[in-house]
Parts: sequence; C-alpha cells; structure tokens
Amino acid sequence: MDTLAASDLLLFVNAAITATGQREFRGDAGHQRLSLDFLHSYIVGNYRDLYAATLALDINDHNAVLIVANLLDSPGEVSPDERRLEGRLIAARLALLPPQRVYDLFRTLRRSRVNNRLTRAIIRDWLAARPDPAFDAVKYRGAVKEATRHAHLAPPGELGPFLFARRHNRYSTAILDSWRRAHYEKAAVYELPFTVAEGFAARHGIDRALFLERATPTMTRLERLRLQGVADRAGIDVAVDLTAMPLTRLASYVLSLSLDDRAARRTELTGVLRAAARRVAGRHAGRWGRVVAVLDDSFSSIGSTQKRRRPLAVALAAHFLLEALATTYVPLWTSGRTDALLLYPYGATPLGERVLDGLEHAPERLLIVSDGWDNAPPGLAAEVLRVWRARLDPERRTAVVHLNPVYDADDFDVHRLSADVPTVGVRDAEDIPALVEFAQFASGAGELDVLRSYLTQRTALFLGESV
Repeated sequence: MDTLAASDLLLFVNAAITATGQREFRGDAGHQRLSLDFLHSYIVGNYRDLYAATLALDINDHNAVLIVANLLDSPGEVSPDERRLEGRLIAARLALLPPQRVYDLFRTLRRSRVNNRLTRAIIRDWLAARPDPAFDAVKYRGAVKEATRHAHLAPPGELGPFLFARRHNRYSTAILDSWRRAHYEKAAVYELPFTVAEGFAARHGIDRALFLERATPTMTRLERLRLQGVADRAGIDVAVDLTAMPLTRLASYVLSLSLDDRAARRTELTGVLRAAARRVAGRHAGRWGRVVAVLDDSFSSIGSTQKRRRPLAVALAAHFLLEALATTYVPLWTSGRTDALLLYPYGATPLGERVLDGLEHAPERLLIVSDGWDNAPPGLAAEVLRVWRARLDPERRTAVVHLNPVYDADDFDVHRLSADVPTVGVRDAEDIPALVEFAQFASGAGELDVLRSYLTQRTALFLGESV
C-alpha cells in the first residue's frame, strides 16, 4: 500500500506541475480537464494530508487554486491541528498567486456556496494583507465586492461607499476619485490601471493609438509584452524591461520574435537570457560538473494555440540554465541545430540518437527535456537507456533525468521515456534544480516514509519554519 500511495502521489505531482486544463499538441482542453478533475478528487479523497502538502511544491497556479478550493470545500473532515496546518499552507500559497487568480478563486467559492469559517478567515486575512486595497477596488471592483460580501466583511474607510453606494460623490483617495472622474473626464482615464482605463477609453471613443501612447506609463510588464506588437504597428514605443523578466517567460518572449529580429538583437537577447539563468543558478552556478542536455525542438514543441511554443520555451530556458549550472556543458538539440537563439519547432523527434550522442561524452548528468514522444525511430531512446543502465553503467555513474513539460491526459501523467530513468514534470525551467532533487522519488522505487519526510521538510521551508 505504501508503494501504491507513493506512486499515486508522484503521479499527481507531475500532473500538478504540468497540466493547466488547456489544449496540448496531442490533446484537447476538455479531455485534460476531465483527467485533472479525476486526479484531484482521487488524491484529496485518499491522501488528504499529502494532497495539502503539495501546495509547498513547485506546482503551477492552476492546480494550486484547485487544491485550495477542494480543501476549503471540506475542512470538517480533518482534525483541528490538521485544519490549522491546511489553513497556513493555503494562506502561504495564496500570497504567492497573482491577485486575479485569487479573486477568481473567491468567486468560484461563492458560486459553489463554500462559506465555512476557514474560508471566511482566509478571504479576510488575504484582503487585509493586500498592499493597496484602493487599487484592488478599482482594478478588480466586481471581484472585491463579491469577496467582501461572501466573507461578511465591512470594507474600511471609503471602500465601502465606493463598492456598494449607488451614487458616487468625491473621494479623498486619489485613485477612487480618478475612477469617478473618468466617467466624464478623459484626462482622468490615464490615472487608472491600464485594464480599467481601456474600458473608459472605449466608452469615450478615444483613438486606440493615442490611448496606447498616453497610457504606456501605467502598463505592467506583462501588459507591455502583450501589446508590444500592436504598439509597434502603430509606431508607438512600448519599452519592455527584459532585465527583470523570469527566465522561462523571457525565453517565451524571445521565441515570439521573428528570426530576423532575434539575429539583429543577438547580443542583447543572449545577454539577458544568460543573466536570468545566472540569477536562478545562484550559488550552484558551475557546480553541476559535466552536463549533457538533450533538448527537444521537434515540431511538437510548437505546443498549442493556448500554449504557443511553451515546450520549446522551457527547453530554451533549460539550455541557458544548465549552461550556468554546469562546469562543462554540451547541448544536443533533436534537430541537430546548434544556434539556440534561432530555434523554431521543426521535424521529428530522434531522441534515441541524441541520447546516444550524449552518453558518448561520459557526462555526470544527462538531462532530457522533451515531451517524451520518441519517434525517429520509435522506442530507440528507451532501449538505449535500458542497455546503458543494465550493461554499461550499472553503478549509475551518470545521473539521467527526463524533464517533461507536457501533460498526457490519457495516462494521468507526463509521458515517460523509459522505465529505467525517472521522469518528472516541469512547468518552468527555474524549477529544474528542485525537480532534479525530486527525481529520486520518481524512479519507481517509491518509499512513502521517505517521500513523507521530504514533503515535511518542504512544508517547513515553505512556511518559514526551521527544519
């Protein structure tokens, strides 16, 4: 039973890292959502304590929200001590989530009529910790109103009249009064958060190019990225600060540029990618020894309309991170190309050939970043790894880990390359150091007590406690 429990939890962790309920290259969104809903129901029903502990791992935001919703839906099923621990895990995780996701969660809880004492306390404390409640009230007005009502809260100061009064008089809080004036004064539109200002601009019939030019100072980094193409076509300079961008998001941005743009900006883009990778590597930079990476840039790395080029972006970000972590580093792309900055999804997936090439370098670590669909020829990579482990490296001098960025709804897991090497899901390349550590549990030898100990340590670190 312990082996089954460990296997079930590892299956769920891989799904919680990679699956987002969106379309993948080989699967539609509806199928993935059904698969994911089943996994969540199964794990919370059978291993609730372990299910809650996964909030301390590097799971994606989509699954973090689902876990929180499921835990809050039935807090009475656990002891008071366990409920307190769940509450702390939930509060710590919500503090890391983008505010729009948290407000969407609160709306979901209201629609589902989840309104127990723990839920109200979570909403109350999260709203109280927001750095600028007035800004939230303007940007997420409907959601703040619903959350306040659902938790039976009395908004402080002018927020109550702003959210619930039928008529609005002057406010002493600047952003609230800017919202009031924006109903009839065009100049006030540019004092509001960009997404709110867009609605007022449309209402006033403000020219789109003029609006973008004047609203640029209020845009967030993601809004600038989203609108850069539109702004360029309108001849407007929407500067994007690449130096502070996370590594995987930066890789996605680079891949969104044309090949000509990437070539023209080679020095700049390579510099910011390497700087981002060094930030992630931190004190581990240059300490991973001889590393070979087999990186998938086959046609399937194009992803889907909802996750465009996401698998290739993870591979590109992993390339720069592993370069920073390694003492010596050899990248092997499935296409055979060597210029990482000019990659694009193309061709079949000859993973077996590339794994053979990689093992010839006698690395200390071989990392494979791929969706695992080895098809040129099919199954060669699994056979190469089996023979390597059984006959050439039974002492496991080379550590091999398969990192898969794509969820396979049919298997309720990421697609595994071989039974002889551990496979873990990966969402962002930034998580690779922690995932390589976690891979020791994904080898199929799952010992539940060891896995529990690891989760206990991660939970303590996540909650800021001494281990």
